[in-house]
Amino acid sequence: MKEKSALIIVDVQKAFDDPKWGERNNLEAEENIRKILKVWRGKGRKVIHIQHKSDNPDSVFHPNNKGFAIKELVSPLEGEVEIPKKVNSSFIGTNLEELLKINKIETVVITGLTTPHCVSTTTRMSGNLGFETYLISDATAAFGMEDQNGKYYKPDIIHDVSLATLHEEFATILTTKQLLKLIE
Repeated sequence: MKEKSALIIVDVQKAFDDPKWGERNNLEAEENIRKILKVWRGKGRKVIHIQHKSDNPDSVFHPNNKGFAIKELVSPLEGEVEIPKKVNSSFIGTNLEELLKINKIETVVITGLTTPHCVSTTTRMSGNLGFETYLISDATAAFGMEDQNGKYYKPDIIHDVSLATLHEEFATILTTKQLLKLIE
């Protein structure tokens, strides 16, 4: 991992505490992100917080709703970058790519919510844009979901398959423990 690296924390917002999402895997994801964040900050490396911002007033991600807030466990500190986004990718409609290039950052470490949606999309784009990309498997989580035929998939299956489709194609998949060992 290169010295010039950024930690990207995607959508760790209170909206994901809403019961509407159903069952979730990896309830330790936010705590693992907190652990990474503490070490990352201690090394003085760049931290970027991504926050989903919906235009729909009924959405749990609308700025007027309590779900819009970033969870306190990983709240941005003064001076850390906060980027709002409106779609799944943290790169579309934002200045993320420009910010990384201006700061000569070649390596990104991605954490956040949820594995098959914004985390996966951001990871794919990061890899496609040429960044050395790491996705931290236990610092993200998934919810169970139904497919187009009504078949339900448990959160662990959604999570694991999402990671499998990214590994060695778009990113290197590591655990929190592996990442911390790598950067310490």
